[in-house]
Amino acid sequence: MNTTLSPDAQAILLLAAPLIVGRAGSSPDYLTPGEYKRLARFLHDRQRRPADLLATGDRQLLAECEEVVDGDRLQRLLGRGFLLSQAIELWQTRAIWVVSRADADYPRRLRSRLKDDAPPVLYGCGDAAILAAGGLAVVGSRHVDEASIEYATGIGRLVAQANQVLVSGGARGIDQAAMRGAQEAGGNVAGVLADSLERTALSREHRNLLRDRRLVLVSPYDPSAGFSVGHAMQRNKLIYALADAALVVSSDYMKGGTWSGAIEQLEKLRLVPVYVRSSGENGPGLDALRRKGASPWPNPETPEALAELLVVSAAPKKVAPDQIELFSSVREEPEQAYDAPAGLHSHQGVIATESVESRSTAAEELFAKVRELLKRMEAPKTDAEVAADLNVPRSLAKKWLQRLVEEGLLEKHAKPVRYGPKSQLSLLE
Repeated sequence: MNTTLSPDAQAILLLAAPLIVGRAGSSPDYLTPGEYKRLARFLHDRQRRPADLLATGDRQLLAECEEVVDGDRLQRLLGRGFLLSQAIELWQTRAIWVVSRADADYPRRLRSRLKDDAPPVLYGCGDAAILAAGGLAVVGSRHVDEASIEYATGIGRLVAQANQVLVSGGARGIDQAAMRGAQEAGGNVAGVLADSLERTALSREHRNLLRDRRLVLVSPYDPSAGFSVGHAMQRNKLIYALADAALVVSSDYMKGGTWSGAIEQLEKLRLVPVYVRSSGENGPGLDALRRKGASPWPNPETPEALAELLVVSAAPKKVAPDQIELFSSVREEPEQAYDAPAGLHSHQGVIATESVESRSTAAEELFAKVRELLKRMEAPKTDAEVAADLNVPRSLAKKWLQRLVEEGLLEKHAKPVRYGPKSQLSLLE
């Protein structure tokens, strides 16, 4: 991630970030998300950018903006340059990067799925590339029994073994248990925090993982911001938006952040398939989520089964086999955020919740497309090469290749192990 702030990012931070430096706090009148959205839309409609507000002498634009933001307030916020420089210095000493919604480095999944409801700025520490990989979001309550902790830890371990990313919120209980399970198994983890990014990134347990590029911590809130219930509620949509599917391990009934986040997905956003734990003591919260449309977790027992579940979860819904994309999302041009650069598009599609039966059908349709592609291989390839060509986990590619060998469509070669078209001699036998 580029640590140099773009002019757009500087402008957005001045307008919409608290810029907490030390105990003195920050300006109390920075723009709320709703206020910044209106200003971003206003600038977009006039083909202007946030950075244009920093241009010296452009009094005309500042005067026009008074339609949506009080002029004196706008001037005070844009005049916080010294405070911003202090904040930047503080972030850099802690290896915290900042990216704005107007920057090309902003996570595509957030921009594509949430559009102008995506956070104007995102703070992070660690390898930002992890945010583009999808994976499984695992969420749940803070206060749970030991059996639920062990279950979440096991799910995290399985996600890592499937070479998938574990996405969660970093809260006590289920979130931390799932993240710990994935980390202990050597997997990659994305933690979307509601508070205290600075303190969390500096903790001893995360230091080596961040250095080894196996963990990324992000937050839409200032790195020094403390906990608030509202922030925890609002960051839930980011967890779902960064994943291919979500598993709710535990939830209170009609209260709490886990419940609110899952209901928002099921009834409003519908970004990814939402599953609920289907074994053990589920409780009224999970039962109610099933009635709202969540699917029972199919309990994949192997890394290969979990990888295939996530590939199918991210595949287009109810399409002909020749229309299925192999790159885990629907290829479509989404509406870009109002403050995004012109011409900057993402290719992450919106995923609708499906039934278990329709996903099973989609799996066969996906395999049918894979079969047609691999039948046309001109030379033998290893399972790793095929996985790279198809952009799927190696374990899943190997499963598909073995199935095609069993069907007699491909031939397995030894030393080294490769898969390729059947030889003419084999075809004559």
